[in-house]
Amino acid sequence: MKSKSVNILVVIAFSMLIFSGCQKDGKQGPAGQDATVYYSEWFSPTAWQGTSGDWYFDASAPDLTADIVEKGVVLGYVWLDGDVYNSTSVRPLPAFAVGANWSFLISNYKTIEFTSDMIAQPLTSTNKFRFIAIPGTIPALKSASVNTKSVQELKSMSYKDVCKLYNIPE
Repeated sequence: MKSKSVNILVVIAFSMLIFSGCQKDGKQGPAGQDATVYYSEWFSPTAWQGTSGDWYFDASAPDLTADIVEKGVVLGYVWLDGDVYNSTSVRPLPAFAVGANWSFLISNYKTIEFTSDMIAQPLTSTNKFRFIAIPGTIPALKSASVNTKSVQELKSMSYKDVCKLYNIPE
């Protein structure tokens, strides 16, 4: 009976070690960097609020803490149905597409607000949005070495390159 109890304790201890190293909401940074980059899944708004030329919707972003917003970088992306420029492309925000300006802002920590100045209310279910939050503690934001990126470099990178750099599934 004693060895069975010891085996159970060993399994519990081992499980705690494994699970304590996992990050529920993020991925590890580039190779050799010990930091978590947070990202949302692709989502569509359930409803836009506002009026003609001033549309917005809020998305919950629990990982957007004051520290990440003030010291890191938040990147926003959009895929728009009917984008004649390239219907398969993901555009970094801010962007002009489908006859309107698209952007995002963080009016409150833990919330991201996506905006559009379309005259008619934007589509809901066919337009997709996503954000990536990179904490300022990541060496990629603190150094200008060859293997790291500054905030401006990250903002000018393509969506695919940012995903590749931080091992984020597209």
